[in-house]
Amino acid sequence: MKRILLPTDFSENAWNAIAYALAIFKSRECHFVLLNAFQVGSSGLVTKMGRANETRLFQLLKEESENGLKKVLDKVRSIDKDSKHTFQTVSLSHSLTNAIGRTALEERIDCIIMGTKGASGLKEVFMGSNAYKTIKNINFCPIITVPDNWQSSLRKNTILFVTGYEHIFEAYEFKPVLDLSRLLNSKVVMGYMGTHEELTPGQLKAKEVAGKHLNTVDHEFVAMEEETFITTAIQKTVAENDEIGMLVMIDYWHSFFERITSEPVIKKVAFNSKVPLLVMHLVE
Repeated sequence: MKRILLPTDFSENAWNAIAYALAIFKSRECHFVLLNAFQVGSSGLVTKMGRANETRLFQLLKEESENGLKKVLDKVRSIDKDSKHTFQTVSLSHSLTNAIGRTALEERIDCIIMGTKGASGLKEVFMGSNAYKTIKNINFCPIITVPDNWQSSLRKNTILFVTGYEHIFEAYEFKPVLDLSRLLNSKVVMGYMGTHEELTPGQLKAKEVAGKHLNTVDHEFVAMEEETFITTAIQKTVAENDEIGMLVMIDYWHSFFERITSEPVIKKVAFNSKVPLLVMHLVE
């Protein structure tokens, strides 16, 4: 059974990500964990009155968080009648990243699915910066970020995996992509910005191994049109192909893209992707 973590700040975008998760895992055994994080902050007061005020504020925020989660769960159950889906709610007084990391470990989460925009003001701000912060700090679990107002379509059945062929993948490292390909009945397109002739012997070997891992699903290798910025090339490829419904990238300390350019590729893609983005982490 897949265990999926769904962080929410009760915004429309967070709900959109939840609805996306329910849709892609339709008719599959899944346990969904709805998470809301809130922070009281520290006033620095050490008086009894100061501590009492912080305790009252904590209780108010905790109650608001739990009530919000109950409303989300009620909404989920009103549209999701899948007997293979189970749910739980978690309310934590932590920063968003800490709450996600702690819950992902404690609940043995297989994948995190979250929105990239959302509420502002007094609530936790769920902007692209928080999604990217999660990508950078939660390096032990695949993360799917869902852009604002994303609407899935049966036409969008291609997964674009952008790579520099910088790493010879192990079979387990390809598992999230293969699982999603089978789940969504999607073709996997391995995209590289350049030509086959430009690849080094090491990159050619990585490409060959990737092909072996993909041999159980429909797949293709393509050369993406070169642009001044890698991010521009990725965005152009997605914009010109209506069938692309997910983008996949690898994030690890010495990323190939960021070794050859100062461009923070994954950061820029996380902020600007028009389709859901799956980020997997590798540690050299």
